[in-house]
Amino acid sequence: MTGSDLSLDLDGDFSRGGVAGDPVAALYRRVAWRIAPFLCLGFLAAYVDRVNVGFAKLRMASDLGLGEAAYGLGAGLFFIGYVLCEVPSNVVLQRVGARFWLARIMLTWGLLSGAMCMVHTPMSFYVLRLLLGIAEAGFMPGALLYLSQWFPPDRRARVTALFMVGIPLSSVLGAPLSGFIMAHVSGVGGIAGWRWLFAIEALPPILLGVWALLFLPDSIERSAWLSGAERQFLRGRLREAHDDHAVSHLWAAFRDIRVWHLGLIDGSVLLGLYTVAFWFPSFLKGHGVHDPMTIGWITTIPHLVAVCCMILNGWHSDRSGERRLHIVLPIVAGAVLLACSTLADGSLVLSVTLIALANGAILGALPPFWCIPANFLTGPAAAAGLAIACSFANLAGFFATALIGWTIERTHSPDLALDIFALAMGCAALSLFLIPRSVVDRGGKRPMA
Repeated sequence: MTGSDLSLDLDGDFSRGGVAGDPVAALYRRVAWRIAPFLCLGFLAAYVDRVNVGFAKLRMASDLGLGEAAYGLGAGLFFIGYVLCEVPSNVVLQRVGARFWLARIMLTWGLLSGAMCMVHTPMSFYVLRLLLGIAEAGFMPGALLYLSQWFPPDRRARVTALFMVGIPLSSVLGAPLSGFIMAHVSGVGGIAGWRWLFAIEALPPILLGVWALLFLPDSIERSAWLSGAERQFLRGRLREAHDDHAVSHLWAAFRDIRVWHLGLIDGSVLLGLYTVAFWFPSFLKGHGVHDPMTIGWITTIPHLVAVCCMILNGWHSDRSGERRLHIVLPIVAGAVLLACSTLADGSLVLSVTLIALANGAILGALPPFWCIPANFLTGPAAAAGLAIACSFANLAGFFATALIGWTIERTHSPDLALDIFALAMGCAALSLFLIPRSVVDRGGKRPMA
């Protein structure tokens, strides 16, 4: 019996004769609501912890004696630890299960993020940023691997979008919160606002880690809230989408050039994204916006645009069964807009508008993009391959923060770095045409149920 012959009756049994749209869609919605909100909140917490250093810098830099280049180095050291531990972390997750390992990741990164409130020297800042990267390593590729174990390719971009909107939502929610803490909690108990910022924003990942240990299902087979027929149906859809020629051996993932190619493309995308994440508050301050709350509210604008773009592009990519153009066109458009933002330096409104549109376009490409690795990787190779691509890409985080800091110190403007990043993004996006369409779009042609 093939997946195309199966339908799920309302009572949970199987019958022949075409996919029954409503029960199947309802089942996948139920699965999505069980796991996607947790993953989204986890990613949101990860990015809040990752970028709140941009707000803390508004006061922390002077307290610790950090220059622009020193701050850029410290912010970037996070990615060194992240890159070094990404692959081992995801391989362990594949062996011990998502529930325990995702919980471990969240608990350790929450504790280390909270410890940032106790730094007193540039060296302690550097060390904790490095350790935070080590602790958080594996969350994103682990979540992507976890989703691939529940959803077939034709439904994966939409649920990946629901997971990855945690990136822009972290700023939509986190930026005003960070601004509020910096503006109104500063001085409480004689403690600087940026120290309160790290302490307060460390709580969500710790709470989520506890929730994961108690409630996150490890797999389809271990989900008591699914009936036997529902578990059989979900497994059947995944088996139908399985490619017998997919790479499955762990070490084969290291030798697959497509893995490194995807990491290169994502790395170019992160050049633009991390520029906005780490430096946008400082950009606003440099343009005369000094109130932390106002900076927080303005910072939400690019990320509100991104939430809409990610959901719409992920939905349309699944619906049309097309991936390549849903990735290339937004990234190229974002690169052009980012480059144009350097020409609008005299107008804050125009600069923010161009950066917001660029951020939305670039982030909008990520849901269909991260559907590609699972099209040609499976089992241990999928665990390693997703981690390799993520870790290789996140080297861009180190270079982006370091280069922006160096450029500002030398030229008093980030424009040169932004132009370089825009060119890199455009070229990398176009290189996706080098990967055959049969790999990029595989599994995306099933009619929507």
